[in-house]
Amino acid sequence: MAWLRKTRGTSCETFRDERSPNGFSLLPWLLMGMGAFSNLFQGETPDPWIGGLGLLTFNSLYVYVSFRSFVKETREATSTRVALALLGLVTCALALAYGGNWLLFFPLLGLATGAAVRMPQLRPVGLVVGVLAGGVSVFHDGWGGLDIAYATWISTMVTAAILSLSEAVRQLRTAREELARRAVEEERLRFSRDLHDLLGHTLSVIVVKSEAARRLAAGDVAAAQAQLNDIEAVGRQALTEIREAVTGYRQGSLSTELDRAVSALRAAGIKPVVRRSGPPLVPQTEALLGWVVREAVTNVVRHSGAARCEIVVAGSGGERVRLTVTDDGGGGGQPGAEGDTGAGTGLKGLTERLATAGGTLTAGPGARQGFVVTAELPVEARGLVEERVEAAVGSPVG
Repeated sequence: MAWLRKTRGTSCETFRDERSPNGFSLLPWLLMGMGAFSNLFQGETPDPWIGGLGLLTFNSLYVYVSFRSFVKETREATSTRVALALLGLVTCALALAYGGNWLLFFPLLGLATGAAVRMPQLRPVGLVVGVLAGGVSVFHDGWGGLDIAYATWISTMVTAAILSLSEAVRQLRTAREELARRAVEEERLRFSRDLHDLLGHTLSVIVVKSEAARRLAAGDVAAAQAQLNDIEAVGRQALTEIREAVTGYRQGSLSTELDRAVSALRAAGIKPVVRRSGPPLVPQTEALLGWVVREAVTNVVRHSGAARCEIVVAGSGGERVRLTVTDDGGGGGQPGAEGDTGAGTGLKGLTERLATAGGTLTAGPGARQGFVVTAELPVEARGLVEERVEAAVGSPVG
């Protein structure tokens, strides 16, 4: 399926490129030279061999400039500028020598100039081409030749405007595709964070409870059975959470995470103390604080060697809520003790999530001993901040 998606994407890109202007877009305008071509065969042109050679030279230079004008590198190359200058000389020579239908090569020169020259050089170059066309045309047809000058100037400016707009559209399309690619990468990173936090916490709880069941099996069968029941419940809950994370509907609850934290701490032989106060929180804020509780308690269970862990949720000034997780363990190197060396995992990943939602997260040794994790978030996430939080913790995987 991967090769099929890649092939389809390539086909779509090719289709879009074929619809964009290219060198073939300027070739039909060569039909304006059919009058001069007809004059050659009807014997109305003196020295027809010279005229024919001039016509062949003009067409060759026009095609060369046209096909090199749609890529910036080739358009700005010296060879293209030299070819455009030669095209101007040939046009002036043919128009001066024959007049009549040969004057229509000036608007074609304007088309080639508009394709090959961009701002800021376009204005002076377009003016020179227009004045040149007007001078030669007035020399042959009097003041009526100013129509050729106007047609030449208009063809120069309109061609440049259309091709510049087309180039801008291509650049915008490229930028949009790059933004879409980055959005996919960010979604993959978000999903990997969710799985890391889900599985890391769940597996830690299972390990702790398994150790407790093993210790209790010899002397207290009932207590060991209770631990095994908890392991089964945690495993089933983990399966549910993983399914919900994959389908994009998981929205964490702070109360649920606090209950799980108490269970995990008790199973590890750590006394839990939970205090919660303040106004109700919006689901997005609760979800982020739930992730912080999950990660911080997992670190306490794995690395701290603590006897007591205190979790406090309290309002801060009525507009922000603060979560603090404090243990009385060794306090050294908890966050990076295991698997937190890369971006997007553990407390580092949570710090980025909270920053996106307008919050902060700090972690470090306590004043006396142990380790302290502190998170602050707005009580209510409004507008764009709320949308960003949804993207961080609960947007569909795509």
